Amino acid sequence: MIVVAGEALIDLVPQGPGALAPLRPARGGGPHNTAVALARLGSRTAFCSRLSTDPYGQALYDGLHTAGVETTTVQRGPEPTTLALATLTDDGSATYTFHVEGTADRLFTTPTTLPHDTRAVSFGTCSLVLEPGAGAYEQLLHRSAAQGLFTALDPNIRPALIPDPDAYRARFRTWLPSVTLLKLSQEDATWLGGTPQQWLAAGPTAVVITQGADGLTAFTHDGSVHTVPGEKVDVVDTIGAGDTVNAALLHGLAACDALSAQALGEMTSDDWQTLLRFAARAAAVTCSRAGAEPPYAAELDTP
Repeated sequence: MIVVAGEALIDLVPQGPGALAPLRPARGGGPHNTAVALARLGSRTAFCSRLSTDPYGQALYDGLHTAGVETTTVQRGPEPTTLALATLTDDGSATYTFHVEGTADRLFTTPTTLPHDTRAVSFGTCSLVLEPGAGAYEQLLHRSAAQGLFTALDPNIRPALIPDPDAYRARFRTWLPSVTLLKLSQEDATWLGGTPQQWLAAGPTAVVITQGADGLTAFTHDGSVHTVPGEKVDVVDTIGAGDTVNAALLHGLAACDALSAQALGEMTSDDWQTLLRFAARAAAVTCSRAGAEPPYAAELDTP
């Protein structure tokens, strides 16, 4: 079982150019997208979050069930659902404006237990920024690591939500001793201002950086660097691409029984090439269609 902890929200995606283009609501949120992608790839997945009981929250809850994601660790509340207004650039990349005041996911509380067969827990995005929920997710991260679980972190930086960048960067560094696999976009890495070597020295066994069409690179404790190119595809938009990479990495590691710090550290160059190419293929499929629509296992070669 892989547990994904973090927010689910509604993306409002413009359907044309200009400020007054019609908006299409779509299920989203980095952790939500990661959970759906994992389930579509065939991994047993549970979602750990707090969802509204409003119509948007119910649509998110129902969508998780449809994807095959287990929801026993989902909390519910009457507060509204977080909304993210997406703006698409000419190359299909997205920026976001968030409506987060008083929303349900901010009131997440740390669960007393996770499913008994949990092997890994994944964290990231808005859930680690917005209090008071951020502190609860942070507590779950440290507790999971202390219990010997594989932990994955994808910060998925949203600068508009971070009022004090230096304070966030300092807090990010306190997470690293509890992180097994750190995944970042190149934009995240630049914003954070560190290097893979510095992050590895702080705790993670491996760091993976995504570079859009240029591919993915993994850095490991032994000084090795593993790089694969991006998959060529006609890009519709990049919404959910990074989340798909995150899911594909976790799914691929589970498939080769590498969901532990020791096994991750023992991966060979060939192992990394296989894993990274699988993640690149999965992300390319997501980029080839509108919104966060990650691939199913049947659409990809196995890792």
